Formats: sequence, C-alpha cells, structure tokens
Amino acid sequence: MPSVLDEPVNLLGLGAAELTDLVGQWGGKPFRAKQLQRWVHQRGVDSFDDMTDLAREFRQQLAQHCTVHAPGVATEQRSSDGTRKWLFDVGRNNAVEAVFIPEDDRGTLCISSQAGCTVACPFCSTGYQGFNRNLTTAEIIGQLWYAKRVLEADLQSARLGSGGAAPAEPTRVISNVVMMGMGEPLLNYDRVLEALRLMLDDNAYGLSRRRVTVSTSGVVPMMDRLGRDCPVALAVSLHAPNDALRDKLVPLNRKHPLAELLAACNRYLEHAPRDFITFEYIMLDGVNDADEHARELIAIAKQVRCKFNLIPFNPFPQSGLKRSPTARVRLFAQRLMDAGVVTTVRKTRGDDIAAACGQLAGDVKDRTRIHERLPNRGTIVINQERE
Repeated sequence: MPSVLDEPVNLLGLGAAELTDLVGQWGGKPFRAKQLQRWVHQRGVDSFDDMTDLAREFRQQLAQHCTVHAPGVATEQRSSDGTRKWLFDVGRNNAVEAVFIPEDDRGTLCISSQAGCTVACPFCSTGYQGFNRNLTTAEIIGQLWYAKRVLEADLQSARLGSGGAAPAEPTRVISNVVMMGMGEPLLNYDRVLEALRLMLDDNAYGLSRRRVTVSTSGVVPMMDRLGRDCPVALAVSLHAPNDALRDKLVPLNRKHPLAELLAACNRYLEHAPRDFITFEYIMLDGVNDADEHARELIAIAKQVRCKFNLIPFNPFPQSGLKRSPTARVRLFAQRLMDAGVVTTVRKTRGDDIAAACGQLAGDVKDRTRIHERLPNRGTIVINQERE
C-alpha cells in the first residue's frame, strides 16, 4: 500500500483499491478516490489545482504527496496513412515505442510492456535490442494516458478549426488497446495485470474485455493465470506450425512446445471474452509459407477454436529474412479459408515510420548481451530450414 511518507506517488500506477487506500490515509471517503481516478484517467488532468470538485485541502495533500507523470516523449512520428508513433523515454538510456492506428471503425493503440525483449524471435527488431527491464504499471498506463490525451486534444482542435462545436466530452478515439508493442507482456505479469485492470475500470478507461488484447509468444503458466485473473482477448504469436520450425522462430517454444501451448489455449477459452484465439503468423519467404505449412495450420485449427492473422514480414537489415511475395500470401490464406478456417491478412500500417508489426525497436541499453550470444540469427534460421 502506498504511504504518504514515501517519495511522491505516481497516480497513473495505482488501481482502484490502492487509490482508495491512499485517500483513506487522509481520512478521505472511497468516493473521493473514484473522483480522483476519473480526473486522472478519463479527463487526462495532471494538475491537482484543476481538479475543481475536490476540496482545497485534499488537493493540497495530493500536490504534496502525489504526481501524475507519464514517461516523457522523445520523438513523435506520423505516417502517410495516419499512423502515429511515440518514442517514450523511460530513463537510464532506455526508450519504448507505442503506436496508434486509426481506422474507419476503430482506433487501436499498441503499447509496450518491457524495455526490450528476452524472447529474441529472429523476425522481430525488438529482439535485436536485447532486454533491460520490465516497465512499471505507471509506464505502461502512461503510454495510454498520454496518447488518449493528445489524440482527444487534436480532435477537439480539428473540430473547432472546422467551425464545428467541440463536444462536451471528448469522443473516444482509442477504442482498442493491444499489448503488442515491445516486450513479452506475460513475462511482466504483475505490472501488466494491474494495467489491464485499469484499462477495464469504468472509472478509468472503461474498455471492454473484447477490445483489450494481450499478445504472447506462449508463456503457458502465465496464460493460465491471466485466464483466471483478468481474461481479455488473447493473441498468440504462433509463426510456425510444428515444433522443429517454431523452436527456431520462437525460441520460447523449446520450453513450452506446441502441444502444451495449444492445450493452454483451450483452457484459456473457458474464460475468454471471445470464443476464439487469434493466432498471429508472420509470412517469411521460403521459411514458413509452403503449402505443407498451411496443411499443418489447418490441423491446428481442428484442435483450437481460432482465427489466423497472416502478417506480411517487415524486413530490417539484421534479420536476413525476406517477406513472402504477395501472391504467396494470398494463396496461403486461400488454402486456410478453403478448409473453413477464418483467416485475415493484416494490412501493413506505418511501415514508412518503422511502426509496423515487428519493427518496434525503441532504444534499449541491453543487459543481456544478446548480440554476442546469438549472432546472425536470421541467416541461421533460413539456412537450417532450407537444408
């Protein structure tokens, strides 16, 4: 429980119970905590003086003992397709990225959970950054808090600039949140769980469980815990239809092989808000895009209620891998659909600002020395698979 005797408490990292406990230290009632939570998360206010329906004495206590502080933004980039990417400085020469993807029917924010990643998949540029540390709850939520605040302010300005009246309350521009940025979310389980609960809290962001997605490379024990603790939509980075290939493409498979992973997916479905698991599958030329691989995926689809999201690979120099040709991706998708498997091909967004899937690299002070341990990983995968 936070204490008023500690360093200033960043309210972005406190859930409802912790906030109630903190307010209670000053004799405040639980409804005061809910008011405060709405000011911080729903309205995006970081100045206690502006929280006008709170008592003056309470605001003074907050100013003395608390802060509302998101990670600082080092850079912002905008793609020609409307995608926006922010690089957040999380201290000690580490930076993480978040991406907002606007579409006609939704606005999706992709956020990071770690500074770097330990899974080290050869097709992902984040893995080449190595790993430094887990993000705190405040740093995870801070990405959402900042993006929501900026996007809603831009929307208001645009409407006023066009002569339209600004709405009394900002229109929700972030309708979906996906934990698909830098890092493996389930390897930072406790902090991610706290962040998810804030995303779902009606006094904070009020998102539907169906509109919050955690992507995992297959951390089986934590999948089981998430299903019990806070079931949201689940995406699994599959990327290979058999253990031999997945051991190379998703090294975590050596610890939790496919049979174990698929069983965990079925257990998760007992609690999930959706009746299917999304399997992410990156299309790598000559590696995992053969007809035989499609047949193996069809066999997997008979074991787990799922849909496949085929992802065109976004090349980067260190990988040594190539994107499957468009015609091959279409044929591969058709093979799956002809077998009755729901399949989509992800539209590449933000690749001109390195904001597309697999391109998030941030700036990480690696403490894993991954380049010394695993040199030329992409080339090794291609050569082994083609033998």
